[in-house]
Amino acid sequence: MRIGILTGGGDVPGLNPCIKAVTRRASELGWEVVGFRRGWAGPLEWNPDDPEGSEKHLMRLDPNAVRTIDRTGGTVLHSSRTNPGKVKEEDLPDFLKGKFEKNDKGLYDCTPHVLRVMEALEIDALVPIGGDDTLSYGARLHQEGMKVMSVPKTMDNDVFGTDYCIGFSTAVSRSVEHINSLRTSTGSHERIAVIELFGRNSGETALIAGYLADVDRALIAEVPFNVNRLSEQLLKDRADNPSHYSMVVVSEGAQMQGGEIVERGEADAYGHRKLGGVGELLGEEIKRITGVGIVSQSLGYMMRAGAPDALDLMVAKSYGTMAVQLLDEGKHGLMMAIRDGNYTTVPGDTCIKGQRRVDVDALYDTQAYRPRIAKVTGMPMFLY
Repeated sequence: MRIGILTGGGDVPGLNPCIKAVTRRASELGWEVVGFRRGWAGPLEWNPDDPEGSEKHLMRLDPNAVRTIDRTGGTVLHSSRTNPGKVKEEDLPDFLKGKFEKNDKGLYDCTPHVLRVMEALEIDALVPIGGDDTLSYGARLHQEGMKVMSVPKTMDNDVFGTDYCIGFSTAVSRSVEHINSLRTSTGSHERIAVIELFGRNSGETALIAGYLADVDRALIAEVPFNVNRLSEQLLKDRADNPSHYSMVVVSEGAQMQGGEIVERGEADAYGHRKLGGVGELLGEEIKRITGVGIVSQSLGYMMRAGAPDALDLMVAKSYGTMAVQLLDEGKHGLMMAIRDGNYTTVPGDTCIKGQRRVDVDALYDTQAYRPRIAKVTGMPMFLY
């Protein structure tokens, strides 16, 4: 058997260990592994009529090629937000121009080409690693007859159908570390710290990082906030603190009551514009209202920089190993998952059948803007 593997969307710590696990387990079975570079852009840009010229879009994987990759973060296969089912004209490879018709949105569906690539490369099964966007196209290929085994990853931990996605634990660990480091500067100048974290639609990263770092307030994507009430709360937090400072973390997808999500640029192939900037705007508003100086910091890519922590190493390697084991058992069309603390699988298209969001009633105080854990017994490890 020959397996194809790719990583799409944002990078997270744990991708390389998963690639390594798939490669090593497949090699033990005598199978070949081919990595597509830059996510779904790899098969989109590989030309079956020019295999030698297209070799740059592939990475041949074997135990020696992946021997040390699990010691670092990111992905050796690189990544992109390409969707071969929705390709803009300027992103269409030259050799595909004139071969497909535009749909009513002015986009090209190049899925027949991707299937031809899989056939030309003799790919028997594909292992995409990504968030719901990347995996949604994997589900599309499965519907077209391709054998697909999906692996969920995202710092936001918001892929529907699993309790855990690769990258979440490391992102929380990094966030807690940096939040606590910022206490020294914030306290030294007796300011209010506004710390922006990744989190488009789900505020779980801000919720859990804020809970563990014991910040004064945490703003999540699911609950619009009143900036005047928040400012009063932060002033009181600052007055009650012997070191005379306070801290609030905010999901990049959070929004003020009556306001809009802060985003910029053109939408990507999955309809998402870049987020970021709500922390800076919030800091300006808090300073205007309170007159107190602000420490404004977006942790951004620092949340997913560096090597994975032990939990992400464990989950990534387990997901990769499980995907190959199940293929060996003749199964496919599944997504790796953790549910109720156990490794399991769900149908591969589960990721597009719902949304995973913070359980606000159980985990959040919408008036005080802070985590409120109503119950721990019987809850998953991350209370979510």
